[in-house]
Amino acid sequence: MVIADTSVWIPFFNRPDSPEKSALDLLIDTDEVALVGVVLTELLQGCRTQSERDSLSDALLALPYYEVTQSTWLQTGDLSANLLRRGVTLPLSDLIIAALAIERDCHVYSLDTHFKKIPGLHLYFPASI
Repeated sequence: MVIADTSVWIPFFNRPDSPEKSALDLLIDTDEVALVGVVLTELLQGCRTQSERDSLSDALLALPYYEVTQSTWLQTGDLSANLLRRGVTLPLSDLIIAALAIERDCHVYSLDTHFKKIPGLHLYFPASI
């Protein structure tokens, strides 16, 4: 299973010829992409109308969804602390995505290179990109 980060969903929705659109279409068709709350929130905050919001949420909520638990928060805190000791500061939203992916043994598909700095995280690289 692959958790797609917001950085991949934006071109998916806005650039129909993008490699991200092709890669996500394949993941969706094979039921291999999961949604997490922080990505849902980031995408919804960009909606300009209620109709756009409703269409987007309907489409995204059809995907498997991974919820943050107390264990996820502990994992997120540990990841952040370990990275900070190495001088690496990452956004909380990305640390949550990483913690969920590690807990669920998923890959993360993102255009943000800082995910490479997270030990134990498996990244997804589509063959076409």
